[in-house]
Amino acid sequence: MEHTQLEVSSVPMKKSKDKKLNIPNNIIPPVVVFILFLSFWQFGAQILQIPNYLLPKPTDIVQAAVNNWENLSTAVITTITEAVVGFVFSVIGGVLGAIIMASSKLLEKSLYPYAILLQTIPIVAIAPIIVIWFGSGMNAIVIIAFTIGFFPMLSNTLIGLNSTNSGMIHLLKLYQASKWQIMWKVRIPAALPYIMAGLKISCTLAVIGAIVGEYIAGIGGGAGGIGYAITVASSRLETAYLFACGISAAILGIVFFLIVNLISKLLLGSWHESEMKKQN
Repeated sequence: MEHTQLEVSSVPMKKSKDKKLNIPNNIIPPVVVFILFLSFWQFGAQILQIPNYLLPKPTDIVQAAVNNWENLSTAVITTITEAVVGFVFSVIGGVLGAIIMASSKLLEKSLYPYAILLQTIPIVAIAPIIVIWFGSGMNAIVIIAFTIGFFPMLSNTLIGLNSTNSGMIHLLKLYQASKWQIMWKVRIPAALPYIMAGLKISCTLAVIGAIVGEYIAGIGGGAGGIGYAITVASSRLETAYLFACGISAAILGIVFFLIVNLISKLLLGSWHESEMKKQN
């Protein structure tokens, strides 16, 4: 009996060790690949003697970022401000627009085709028009970021609102609930996973929209964002600084996505299957 108890008690201990080993096993492979990639890039460029203006080495990019840190940090802060403001407006506009359309099939059939039309027009085609209407600078860039992030929010929210369980809606109607009570108590909570999916798409598109807007309506005089910094660096053939700006934009998009993903886990992790699976 004592021997049996020892064997049984040893099983969970073994499982706990396996779980502890799973964490570094998930982290080590991408880290190793990243180190190998940087090493190949660094020493490959040296061995092949590729000029820095064609392909700067990772150390050159880091040095360029350090040398231009004041301008780069200012550009990143400017782009963050533009992207966040545009993203917030796209979320508010997309969710409200979807609620209005979902409340009436006539409104949905009348307005949704124009939302699709707005999405199909390339942003670089309408950006100059936005600059003419609202002037260059922050206002035009925010509107461009809003425009590119609006449709994913509208579309995903509308799909979620229209995917609500019809049995729940009929039940509330039996209790004489109003249309807006049904919307607030049933349809919006049911659409929350779809809204979070739209947020994950829109947050990265807002960064892209802000940078595209800075190309066309950028602010000069040292107050420009990453898009303006990229334009200046490319005109001066400062390739290393150009890479530093591009990497900064990518990191910014990743950080935005991770923040929204964390919010999604907090809101959906306790009840929705998509986030519950990730936590197990």
